[in-house]
Amino acid sequence: MTGTVFDIKRFAIHDGPGIRTTVFLKGCPLRCSWCHNPEGQRTGVTELAGRGGPVRVGRMATVEEVVGEVARDTVVFDESEGGVTFSGGEPLAQPEFLAALLDRCGELDIHRAVDTCGHAPTEVLLDVARRADLFLYDIKLLDEAEHRAHTGAGLERIRDNLFALAATGVPVRLRLPLVPGITDTEANLSAIGSLLRSLPRRLPLQLLPYHRAAMDKYPRFGMEPPLPHTPEPTAGDLAAARRRILAAD
Repeated sequence: MTGTVFDIKRFAIHDGPGIRTTVFLKGCPLRCSWCHNPEGQRTGVTELAGRGGPVRVGRMATVEEVVGEVARDTVVFDESEGGVTFSGGEPLAQPEFLAALLDRCGELDIHRAVDTCGHAPTEVLLDVARRADLFLYDIKLLDEAEHRAHTGAGLERIRDNLFALAATGVPVRLRLPLVPGITDTEANLSAIGSLLRSLPRRLPLQLLPYHRAAMDKYPRFGMEPPLPHTPEPTAGDLAAARRRILAAD
């Protein structure tokens, strides 16, 4: 069993509980305006027109190769109550590879988190849910037209999958990328607050502030930055957004 990986990041502290190793799987069905990993959007090993010449992105790897790299950090996981997080791209875009990785990490008693946009067949999502210990589930925009404009895909599947996942027993953390002028509008935050109240169970929500550091990747890989003038939200912006979500009917 092989799949395509484009990065493995050690000592991650924002991708789930404890200190984690994050494995980035290549391929994503969305094209978010604020994407922090644009090099991981296309499937397979790709060559991008980099600033200093062509850049090869991604590598083929076996399950044992990836798990072997993750298992090097088991002492750190044990001491911090951390584990491995599979991100991307979109990890559900490589469902068989992801399932095999989750199973093997489970055999080694490594805590397993999946960071997903939720845009995948429901049967794939639920099969992965039976193998994972935690889902980090992104919600972005709850207006269909706005969602299509900023992600390139419809909202229905993501919304339906969230309800299906919330109906299971697997732990889920919702995550909202807070992008000034796009996801932080009064209408969107109110809609998210209402969505939270309509789910089959209460789920925690984490606000992820948009940061411009990722925009440096675009010229590095020969791409135009999609939001060249969007500022980073302040701590006050984050607090205000959370208040608007909590105040929603």
